[in-house]
Amino acid sequence: MKLLKNINNVIVLFGVLITLSACNDYIEEDIFSDITSDNFINEENADQLVVGVYASMRNVYRDYTFKFDGTDIFANKGNLSSLSATNDYFNLTSSAGQSLWANNYGVIGKANIVVSRYENQVEWSDSNLEAKAYGIAQARGLRGLAYFNLVQQYGGVVLQLEEDQVIRTDYVRSSEQETYNLIIADLEAAIPVLEDAPETGRFSKRAAQHVLAEVYLTRGYTSFGESTDFATAAALAEEAIGGYDIRSQSYAKVFAYSNQVNDEVLFAMQWGSSGFTADKDNNKHSLFMNQVSNYPGVTRSGNPYGFSDFSMMPTPFYYSLFAANDTRDDVTFHRVILADDIDELRDADGVLLDNIIAGDTVVYYPKVALDASELAAHLDRHWVYQPDEYLFGRPDAIAGVNYLYTLNPEQTNFPIFKKFDDEDFNETRLGARDTYVFRVAETHLIAAEAFLVAGNSSQALFHINRVRERATGVANEYATVTIDDILNERALELAGEDNRWAVLKRTGKLEERIALYNPQVINHGAFDASVHLLRPIPTSELQLSDGSLDQNPGY
Repeated sequence: MKLLKNINNVIVLFGVLITLSACNDYIEEDIFSDITSDNFINEENADQLVVGVYASMRNVYRDYTFKFDGTDIFANKGNLSSLSATNDYFNLTSSAGQSLWANNYGVIGKANIVVSRYENQVEWSDSNLEAKAYGIAQARGLRGLAYFNLVQQYGGVVLQLEEDQVIRTDYVRSSEQETYNLIIADLEAAIPVLEDAPETGRFSKRAAQHVLAEVYLTRGYTSFGESTDFATAAALAEEAIGGYDIRSQSYAKVFAYSNQVNDEVLFAMQWGSSGFTADKDNNKHSLFMNQVSNYPGVTRSGNPYGFSDFSMMPTPFYYSLFAANDTRDDVTFHRVILADDIDELRDADGVLLDNIIAGDTVVYYPKVALDASELAAHLDRHWVYQPDEYLFGRPDAIAGVNYLYTLNPEQTNFPIFKKFDDEDFNETRLGARDTYVFRVAETHLIAAEAFLVAGNSSQALFHINRVRERATGVANEYATVTIDDILNERALELAGEDNRWAVLKRTGKLEERIALYNPQVINHGAFDASVHLLRPIPTSELQLSDGSLDQNPGY
């Protein structure tokens, strides 16, 4: 009531002031500049609008939940009985997913501004018409990508192709088929104009071909897909691969911090001081980690591993996929956690058990199970977790004979991710490493899937074996190929990079594989294919639409 009274007093005072000044001349506006939103942009600086689209795209690729949660290779990091709406589909409601929707529409909105201003506002000289076409192509290509991100999750969405000029609440969803038609139109219009080798960080012709290949591949599985979709996807994927041979650099080199700009990367979000849209604010190094700073001798900010900022962990099934000769294991995981400072290990009563110095092994996750004698050489010196112990809690059989397990500060224990390690970061964010969005290795696996479902198993084998050969050094390791082989190879090659949930949905394998491999889903999952193959439209969007926006069934 006091606040309302104060507001009323302000209103009265304002009215009195207006009355007292009514007899004076009309207020005259002092114009300090003639620059407005309508005349600021010209052909010399119009590219700033395009850069803004790329800047918005970074939010899309640091939003992970709906890409990884509730899949076969990532699970909730809590205990087995823990409930997570997005992982085990228990009580998944329309309160989830706001950021996915908002971030992609943020890209779409800025792309629409580029197209509108480039076509209707900027006065282009004849010498800059190519720049005009190139700016529009980038905007349409990225808009198509954003709509593809949305349609995979939500089905048909609102197709907004004009710059927003007024506040609206009457948005209506288009059909899924109409959404795919728009995506294809945007990408097909962009590809002839995009550059083969643009400035680092910009959307290239090959990156757009990669996306369009996946669009056709995904549409091919739908009821409205066309008979030529899989063949078209395969051809586009091979165009995107071009003459590049992924065997020219090892998996380790691809992910070397000093080699972030390399020929395998088709498109990346840039961060850090020298990026195309530089802003040190990447948090990908914090994915799929234990809170290692809880261990003695491992500091919060000085350790090289980072700081856990995500509630997911890889599943035991995912770890089991790595063969003994798969070099991606060493690049993907930290199997040893080393101390970075001096510390003491004490028991629950404060009795000193051991002194720790920088460089000491604190935790060890062997890739192959140690036998009894090998294990005995490690116990009482550091924590050891065998491959069948990468889940929740500590193994009771060992806990009785090794005091370290009774002191373990982490409930969940697993080899943490390494391939996203940063060298310039703050504890949870402020990372400078690029985020790879598309790599040629993935393009090979898109081609393998497209050729397989199109009935060309020999070409499918060629593409999957090209990826496998780099990892293991063995040529033609796959003699036959199935969709499950491709899904497993994608997991090994692309974990944490591709949209795992969308890939499982596309191939019709989501329900089957989470029931086999996601621990919480196995324990108490509530997945319902009639509901959960689409995501809920966010509550806030439904409220803002004033009833014109339809919710997906079951939410």
